[in-house]
Amino acid sequence: MANSAQARKRARQANVRRDHNMSQRSEMRTAIKNVRKAILAGDKAAAQSVYVQAQATIDSIADKNIIHKNKAARHKSRLSGAIKAMAAAA
Repeated sequence: MANSAQARKRARQANVRRDHNMSQRSEMRTAIKNVRKAILAGDKAAAQSVYVQAQATIDSIADKNIIHKNKAARHKSRLSGAIKAMAAAA
């Protein structure tokens, strides 16, 4: 446990930041899940529109260094590829 006032404050700040980052990460996961649901439903137009929103969310979280920029790029690339594969399958 933190003994000094400074260490106690830093522990409080770390908890606040952790909670905020966890909610941001959860928001990103939900956005990705919504795109995957639209892809499974087979509606390319809906999947494309949800993807645009998810892309903005993913980029925003990567800009804040909550996730690495390469991880953000990987998620966007795989979702985009899945949407493009819908056209090939149809």
